[in-house]
Amino acid sequence: MRALVLTGVAVVLSASFAASAQQPPAAPPAPACVASDANFVCGQRAPEDLVVVPGGQWVVASAYSQPGGLYLVRTSDRTSTMVYPVSGATERLDAKTYNTCPGAPDAGTKAKFQTHGLYLLAGNNNVHRLFVVLHGGRESVEVFELDARQQTPSLAWIGCAVAPDPIGLNSVRGLPDGGFIATNFLPRNLGPAGFPALQKGEMNGELWEWHTATGWQKVPGSESSGANGLEMSEDGKTLYVAAWGSQSFFRLSRGETPPKRDEVKLGFQVDNIRWSRDGSILAAGQGGGAALGGQASIVVKIDPKTLVVREIARRPNAPGFSAGTVAVEIGDKLWVGSFRGDRIAIF
Repeated sequence: MRALVLTGVAVVLSASFAASAQQPPAAPPAPACVASDANFVCGQRAPEDLVVVPGGQWVVASAYSQPGGLYLVRTSDRTSTMVYPVSGATERLDAKTYNTCPGAPDAGTKAKFQTHGLYLLAGNNNVHRLFVVLHGGRESVEVFELDARQQTPSLAWIGCAVAPDPIGLNSVRGLPDGGFIATNFLPRNLGPAGFPALQKGEMNGELWEWHTATGWQKVPGSESSGANGLEMSEDGKTLYVAAWGSQSFFRLSRGETPPKRDEVKLGFQVDNIRWSRDGSILAAGQGGGAALGGQASIVVKIDPKTLVVREIARRPNAPGFSAGTVAVEIGDKLWVGSFRGDRIAIF
């Protein structure tokens, strides 16, 4: 089975990061989300990223607006439950793998548990590893064990890796040894000029790879404008990256010196990317206007070999849903998240 990914996005309210968290723009006024409406999944807090649990019966959603959290959604009836942080949550640090983690999130961090990019690394016997980009109490990648052996999956926190200054995390791609690769979307030291420069497509960040033995290491050849969504080939030799600022997508060799890089323009602010069932890459983002969030949510498919791009969905922004950030396949539908609002859209 191909590992399921969710690499997260960022789009920020202001021209700079807050001390340790990005703040999402407020959603325009919207009618109440009605649970019986088959076009939406209600009860969210800016579901910027989504991952599908193997089997397709459950989806994990991030919560990009405060107080944040992680949500588990049952696809059959679209009911949503917050699963972390909650009272009585299981927390057991894997100190061997996450040897620099200071411990489980404290009460202050849990109170502002702003979650961003997600990745679900499929494991054996329906026990998987969930990687979560966190802003708020600390800028970090938090790691959980997701146990899907029971009728309802359970979550246990097992570790973290705190990002060094000034990295401003967005998306994450888990690796088999417990390490990961993450994108530095907007460094936290750029000040008020940082976000306008990003919107103009100026280079500002890169990818970072973390392992127990080596810590945080910059990925050669990954410099980009608003490095956002991230995927990797099954053999681990190729990375695929969405560059939000330059509105482009690039393919980068991994472990090769010098690295080989190929890039194509997409013409919209591309956010998260995912593997599609047909072997292409689903890329979602915002386009059609200069304002933050654009005028439409756009989803394309990209051939990883030829880099040919084909648009498959374009939904104009509306009071109920706008600024799409991620698309995942649920049956014959696309579930699309956003960096704002209280719902997931179903296309």
